[in-house]
Amino acid sequence: MGLRLHNTLTRTKDEFRPIDPTNVRMYVCGPTVYDFAHIGNARPLIVFDVLFRLLRHIYGEKHVTYVRNITDVDDKINARAAEEYPDLPLNDAIRAVTEKTAAQFHADVDALGCLRPTHEPRATEYVEREAAPTDMIRMIAELIANKHAYVAAGHVLFDVPSMPDYGRLSNRTLDEMIAGARVDVAPYKKDPMDFVLWKPSKVGEPAWQSPWSNGRPGWHIECSAMAGALLGDTFDIHGGGIDLIFPHHENEIAQSRCAHGTSTMANYWLHNGFLQVEGEKMSKSLGNFVTIRELLNGWKGVAWPGDVIRLAMLQTHYRQPIDFSEDSLDQADMALRGFSFFASHVGEAEPSAEFVDALMDDLNTPRAITELHRLQRAAKGGDMNAKWQLTAGLRTLGVSPERYDPDWRAKQRRSELPSVARVGESIAARAAARKAKNFAEADRIRAELDAMGIALKDAKDPNTGELVTTWEVKR
Repeated sequence: MGLRLHNTLTRTKDEFRPIDPTNVRMYVCGPTVYDFAHIGNARPLIVFDVLFRLLRHIYGEKHVTYVRNITDVDDKINARAAEEYPDLPLNDAIRAVTEKTAAQFHADVDALGCLRPTHEPRATEYVEREAAPTDMIRMIAELIANKHAYVAAGHVLFDVPSMPDYGRLSNRTLDEMIAGARVDVAPYKKDPMDFVLWKPSKVGEPAWQSPWSNGRPGWHIECSAMAGALLGDTFDIHGGGIDLIFPHHENEIAQSRCAHGTSTMANYWLHNGFLQVEGEKMSKSLGNFVTIRELLNGWKGVAWPGDVIRLAMLQTHYRQPIDFSEDSLDQADMALRGFSFFASHVGEAEPSAEFVDALMDDLNTPRAITELHRLQRAAKGGDMNAKWQLTAGLRTLGVSPERYDPDWRAKQRRSELPSVARVGESIAARAAARKAKNFAEADRIRAELDAMGIALKDAKDPNTGELVTTWEVKR
């Protein structure tokens, strides 16, 4: 059976046929780097990492290109920069916030077992980039030239009525979209649904020179430009959370199609479902807002291993809502404990046909995990091939039986380190110091952690060559 994916654009489960099997291309919306990523952010990171791994399994590692962006220009970033670094010029403060937060993000995502994407562009790098096939300023100019955008009061706005099938992805009429959207009423707009491609910057804010104003891009044009520059006018897969369908992905499609003159931006659109915590919508007001860092360093008194968090997410099909709870983590830990006991780290095998078939059916990870349980039972009965297939299946899901330590709870109790909750932050700060070539500060942080009983291990990621740091409590 070939790979079949539920396509939001067609509302059917479609057979996946890449434009070019020697270069399968996927884009997924990444983080806005102003704070720690929360567990709702973790879901698409894990889901599309599994898809990335599956595509590499089918087409070969060298034939899949995965782009996940970093948004580093945003009002929330500006506010956080002014709050945390009031004595710095705003642009310097913004750089400090985005560097620190990006390092934190990478440390957290690495702990969840996610591969680094092929490309991880920053939005600020593609506002104006002459060496790239396109950039934001050029795309906006093309939209104006094609009569799909107009200039007003230093702003450039996309002319929504100029695109007859706008709303096709979200399957909404224009009236429904107006009713369901936070429409920014402005006197310079021709239509209430028109959205910003470019806007003037306030004094002190990040700004780029353009034909329209000294300003900065709107949110939606960022992804269109980065995807177009790195994947082409039309590519295979675009992914993200269900909350991004409208307006973000709808607007991406509009911009890209109208700038490039194409009938589609991406052929397959995939969206993961919402996440709740303990049966309720996650929010700071309810006190159930949980970051990836909190889970890794200590949520409800337990610092959960990244592999357990990952498997807990994959126990629910990606398109379904997920209720993330201590129970789901405990279930994942119990399953992983059994898998790691019977997995074999010696010998090579492909995942079982049943396991691969499950993933080929729209990433049916619950059915794939059921197959892992069958292989575990067979391995318990002495079937060596089942042991190898169990290990191969876990690795395809991005779960490492070698990395998982069944004694992790006991070790946490024995360590009794009040500073464990700060370890992740210290590692992120060390990574940022190394990137800035401040090796004295990086060495100081390492020595500080060593004195606290934390041993760091540096290794190069085999796929990206970047330095990855893990840690453990010294015995």
